[in-house]
Amino acid sequence: MSITQALDEIRRGTAEIIDMERIETLVKKFYETGETYTVKAGFDPTGADLHLGHTVLLQKLRIFQKHGGRIQLLIGDFTAMIGDPTGKSETRKVLDRDTILENAKTYTDQVFNILEESKTDVVFNSEWLEKLGAAGMVSLTTTFNVARMLERDDFEKRYKAGQSISISEFIYPLLQGYDSVALKSDIEIGGTDQKFNLLMGRQLQRTYGVGKEQAVLMMPILEGLDGVQKMSKSLNNYIGITEAPKDIYAKTLSISDELMWRYYELLSEKSLEEIEIMKREVAEGTLHPKTAKENLAKELVSRFYDDEAAEAAKSEFDNVFKANKLPDDMPEVSVEDNIWICKALVEAGIEPSTSQARRDIKQGAVRVDQEKVSDEKTQLASGEYVLQVGKRKFAKVRVGV
Repeated sequence: MSITQALDEIRRGTAEIIDMERIETLVKKFYETGETYTVKAGFDPTGADLHLGHTVLLQKLRIFQKHGGRIQLLIGDFTAMIGDPTGKSETRKVLDRDTILENAKTYTDQVFNILEESKTDVVFNSEWLEKLGAAGMVSLTTTFNVARMLERDDFEKRYKAGQSISISEFIYPLLQGYDSVALKSDIEIGGTDQKFNLLMGRQLQRTYGVGKEQAVLMMPILEGLDGVQKMSKSLNNYIGITEAPKDIYAKTLSISDELMWRYYELLSEKSLEEIEIMKREVAEGTLHPKTAKENLAKELVSRFYDDEAAEAAKSEFDNVFKANKLPDDMPEVSVEDNIWICKALVEAGIEPSTSQARRDIKQGAVRVDQEKVSDEKTQLASGEYVLQVGKRKFAKVRVGV
């Protein structure tokens, strides 16, 4: 592969790059001399599982590994105890260290589904931040002033709204920037919402005389299944990388045709040329968008499992949704006699609340034994039923049995 092709792969899907010249120099040196360089990406282990939104960064890190980058996978076990204030309208709750370390272990187990472990260094920022001590922390705070900190968009909004901002939140960007000082990173990547923190690393490397200023590469935030808000577990619009193959497959097929191309660009390993050919074929009518979406779904399942699991997921989806068959592995639950349909759906684990169940009944999304339910006051008498919400949620319910 030529240097030009390597740089095109690195640029692919990016939202903004600061100091592309430095990245070009590092990649060129690798291809000419074999000398590697470091690429930092930080994760605060505030949750245990990764979803496709996280993998946008991980995919880009894998591209860097392909072109000479050695990844510094930074687990923010120290900074997680403060909590990244990015995009938050209030101070985060502090996590205990045991939870942080447990989440970190889960993170590292999952990321090597994507990254090459031999080209990755997993580092914890408590290693150097705990050594700073009180004097070092005070010295760090002198490198930036409050006026500049309040220029940050989310801080500015909270300040103007009279909402609380803790001093620890001001310190967070400084600590993230200091990570780049300690690691002497050549490049740091993150989401567009991290721009302030990423640039802090450049400034502090200069302030502390590291002898380099890291380039910064920012990736866009991946929209969730709704195509509007960012992918998030709290918004229930996510695809988790540890979910069952059938769920990854079915959720991928649920996205819109328009969103599919964004997922291809940010998540697929197909080349941009291959994606453009598919787009043209869909526009010309020689490729059905459903087929393109199925191919994307299989690719994602294969990445986190294998090709056999992808084919099995497709087969089950076709059986259940095309032939209107029931899945083989439905959860089973026993409930009280003459139970309200909404309560049964919640107890079966396929609705989060009775209010959501009522909304889904009104929208025609709830079925009992494959028959649509139209009355939200329906009671289920003694017997066995198959409850269904939408196209993916099923449960076998024994009522009063």
